[in-house]
Amino acid sequence: MPQTLTESRQLLQDFEFNKLFVQQLGWDNPSSRKTIPAEVDGETYSRTAIAQLLGVVIYEITTASGNIPNAAKRLTIYREIVQISRENILIFIDANRTKSLWYWVKCEGTKLYPRDRVYVKREPCDLMLSKVTALKVELAELETLSVIDVAQRLQAGLDVERVTKKFFEEFKQQHVEFLSVISGIDKETDRRWYTSVLLNRLMFVYFLQRKGFIDSGKMLYLQEKLAESKLRGTDLFYSEFLKTLFFEGFAKPQYERSYKVERLIGNIKYLNGGLFLEHPIEQNYLNIAIPDAAFEKILDLFARYSWNLDDTVGGKENEINPAVLGYIFEKYINQKAFGAYYTRPEITEYLCDRTINKLILDKVNQSLNSSNSSSPSPSFSPLSKGGRGGSSHKFETITELLTNLDANLCRHLLEEILPNLTLLDPACGSGAFLVAAMKTLIYIYSTIIGTSKFLNDRYLNDLLKTIETEHSSLNYYIKKRIISDNLYGVDIMPEAVEIAKLD
Repeated sequence: MPQTLTESRQLLQDFEFNKLFVQQLGWDNPSSRKTIPAEVDGETYSRTAIAQLLGVVIYEITTASGNIPNAAKRLTIYREIVQISRENILIFIDANRTKSLWYWVKCEGTKLYPRDRVYVKREPCDLMLSKVTALKVELAELETLSVIDVAQRLQAGLDVERVTKKFFEEFKQQHVEFLSVISGIDKETDRRWYTSVLLNRLMFVYFLQRKGFIDSGKMLYLQEKLAESKLRGTDLFYSEFLKTLFFEGFAKPQYERSYKVERLIGNIKYLNGGLFLEHPIEQNYLNIAIPDAAFEKILDLFARYSWNLDDTVGGKENEINPAVLGYIFEKYINQKAFGAYYTRPEITEYLCDRTINKLILDKVNQSLNSSNSSSPSPSFSPLSKGGRGGSSHKFETITELLTNLDANLCRHLLEEILPNLTLLDPACGSGAFLVAAMKTLIYIYSTIIGTSKFLNDRYLNDLLKTIETEHSSLNYYIKKRIISDNLYGVDIMPEAVEIAKLD
């Protein structure tokens, strides 16, 4: 089944959900696409099956009012539909087909744990796409696939992030072998520490080369340089090439490099970061030696995986993204050296969602319910009693807020609340919580900006036009603004802070 990430992204952004599931993700058309009306709590809603796979059904849900129902009504609608389709995803869509809410319920015994995510038409969708593409099915799988398998994919895509455990297990074995062949470092703890530092550097360089950022786009840069080094002599890759690449290449501006260095390493960009400065172990042990064979094995391991630099997964089992840097750093370095432990992505994201969402809701509700006659900002005026919920309205969840945005709220969030949200991790390690916080804020920013496009508000239109003029993409603007305005981290370990920055 042909599938490209570009086509999937376009279909998601255009709200062509049937085509997305059937043409790109390998699901079947439903046996019937008839729209079926029903009534919940005195309100009529309609459901239409748009895709199915082995009894798992994707439904589009609309209401007579044209609004996306609140949390209580969504759960009631789910309880009705689960009687006919045990495993399902419900996509609630507003009357204009500009806003959707994806809804899946995790069942543990008799307990139900709804998971929802708002997606606005044509907004940046990398994070959303990463969840949806986890549901992709290959043609060869259909003979052995079961409804349990499909249900597990629903959970993998919509409940937790994928963890690169398989890569870590293979990496761990290579770590042991690599450690055993390093000479020139007497202490076992120092040798183990340096192995981790060196392999983290190599992984970072590998991400860059697979993205085409090294030496004019050489996708096999490290492998080619290893082959060149072997032609010059035995076991020179570390002592002659890598040390030059790290300390004379990435750590120095190009104008400070000699002609000899330029010829050896090629066209390498200067990276103003501590990862490629001399490590204390390198300063204390001047005769470190590592055979070429150790690097051949590491590069062979790296070559078996697809290295992806953004948040979007392409549906490949061997695909890893930069989160692997933090995963390995905290699993391997911190745990053994300092007793600090890796925090799983689903935990960091849950805690960030709860914390950040509450902060935003508190600020919004305080503004809406303010008794002051003056507005919180020139661009914001409280909702009137005839508006959405009245002046005493209180938003209970972030989903309720994001599905009921108007121009006033969008302006206030973009100009006042979000830029002034400061998040500090006082023991950030390799940045697991900061990365999770960024994902939470990307979702919120994207939904607000996506909604703003459809509100026909002059102020918001001017703001969006300015963003498009001054930045290469909306996705870039959102990430840059979050990193610049919102995220702060400190740690006693300089290497940890550098990994956090790189991640």
